[in-house]
Amino acid sequence: AIAHLQPRSFLLSSVVVLVSLCLVPPYRVTMASAFRLTMKPKVTDNMNHLMVDFTQERQLLQNLKFLPVPWAPEMEVGDCLVLDNTVSVAWKMPVEDSKIDHYILEYRKTDHEGLPRIKDQRCWEVVDNIKTTEYSLSGLKFDSKFMNFRVRACNKAAAGEYSDPVTLETRAFNFGFDSSSSHLNLKVEDRTVEWDPQGGKGLESKVKGKENKGSGTPSPKRTLTTRSPAIRGSRDRFTGESYTVLGDTSMDCGQHYWEVKALKDCKSYSVGVSYRNLGKFDQLGKTNTTWCIHINNWLQSSFAAKHNNKAKSLDGTAPGRIGVFCDLDSGQLSFYNAETKQLIHTFKAKFSQPVVPAFMVWCGGLSLSTGMQVPSAVKSFQKDENGLAGSNSSLNSMAQ
Repeated sequence: AIAHLQPRSFLLSSVVVLVSLCLVPPYRVTMASAFRLTMKPKVTDNMNHLMVDFTQERQLLQNLKFLPVPWAPEMEVGDCLVLDNTVSVAWKMPVEDSKIDHYILEYRKTDHEGLPRIKDQRCWEVVDNIKTTEYSLSGLKFDSKFMNFRVRACNKAAAGEYSDPVTLETRAFNFGFDSSSSHLNLKVEDRTVEWDPQGGKGLESKVKGKENKGSGTPSPKRTLTTRSPAIRGSRDRFTGESYTVLGDTSMDCGQHYWEVKALKDCKSYSVGVSYRNLGKFDQLGKTNTTWCIHINNWLQSSFAAKHNNKAKSLDGTAPGRIGVFCDLDSGQLSFYNAETKQLIHTFKAKFSQPVVPAFMVWCGGLSLSTGMQVPSAVKSFQKDENGLAGSNSSLNSMAQ
């Protein structure tokens, strides 16, 4: 390279030489080791030109190993799988790249089908340092209709662009306890219901105290038009010995699954389904519009399936966690050991109305798990003709 003695021209020529040496297609410089530029100028005899030898610097640059930015991976939609509340995703690189160090997977829940929306309210969750081209997310709660996934590749120098996102369906049955249907002695929270022997008593005394306050005797007209305030938000729908609470979401078709776990030292409880118009004094299993299994650990232990005031004793002991499978299309209600997926009992019924999950608890509590897919083991068992062996003809019904 030859530059005139003017300082500005010499500086510009040096920069041009360095840039031309570095930008070697098709690579883009992402990281390079620092080095010191050593110039050995030579001046012509008449001092008109200054010559700089860049041979040593050129050799140093040629010996540098530049890492290209990784290509964006391609999602293998056909190999992605949603099963048993586990999502498995797979991807590949468009060209083989031995310099890939790891991958970064991002996902988020959404209720919108198709490509992710820019202004989606939910943030991306990140899984870093994935060494293979596949990954599984297990133990998920499916409380949204879909999930978006995208992935990017990284080498020691930089991270590449994201892959085109893929959207997978993650539908499941989500519901909670309907506090407006709860017995006054049941304390309902987000996903638990507990027996409360003092339920409403304190509020009842306060209400009575307010009614008795004031001087003189209230007029008959005023007495007739005065209503007592609702106790605990009008939660005393079920009364008497019907310590019941219903689910807040009804089912009229399809297959649904949820699990119930008895809290420590629960004396008596029932799990099943019911029509929503269950009377406020009615108990689960004692009408022709309720189907349940009942567990009693008080005094004399019992484990039975109940419907229409008929009971069938069940073998073994009640599991700590019960899975409920309701198939309204085929008219089946099955109960499983949630841990082993072993069938406990199956009812066969033609449901003429939408049904809701139903629960009874006395001296104890229950915790609820929703947002669950129907387990593959349960689906396989239901398809097997022998899967109905746990049914009892005396308890099967034609619900009208």
